Amino acid sequence: MLKKPFPLWPLGLLLIFSFNSCEKKPKITEAPEIQEVTVALTPSNLEIKGELFTVKLSDLKIVKTVNTSTEELATTPSLKGSIKISNDSTNILDIERVTMQYLDSSGNAIPFENGEKEAGVRGYWSDIQPGTDSEASLDVRVPMAAVKEKSINKIRSHVVYIPVPLKKETMEFALEMEE
Repeated sequence: MLKKPFPLWPLGLLLIFSFNSCEKKPKITEAPEIQEVTVALTPSNLEIKGELFTVKLSDLKIVKTVNTSTEELATTPSLKGSIKISNDSTNILDIERVTMQYLDSSGNAIPFENGEKEAGVRGYWSDIQPGTDSEASLDVRVPMAAVKEKSINKIRSHVVYIPVPLKKETMEFALEMEE
């Protein structure tokens, strides 16, 4: 009884293998190869002295992600490095926000394209005591157009701060009560 089904097993296996090998397998499309490219900036260290503080940018570079087959930018590039804000005043400075703007050779701001989001410098900006400084990593988006055309000529840094103690002014208004 065991001998009769045994000869059918090889035939069944042969049929299974032949059907599996005839099956059309879907083509696997290759994903585009993406490469991260670092572009050096000259000078890589900058320092600007303001009225109440000094801003130092160091180790500046642009990091972009490129599709190697088309040489197109795959994502919005970033300006990377570090930022240090030094308090040169006699007051405490409460840094609220720091943003970067990119200018071309004629001094015009290079706009972000549709879909690109402008971003400020992320960092924990504590109250900076007189004579001290605060540092943060720099990782800020750069407009794609600025990198494609290599048109960045200047970087403008906007620092929003509150000097502490706040200046106070007292005013008196004359009033009359009517009965």
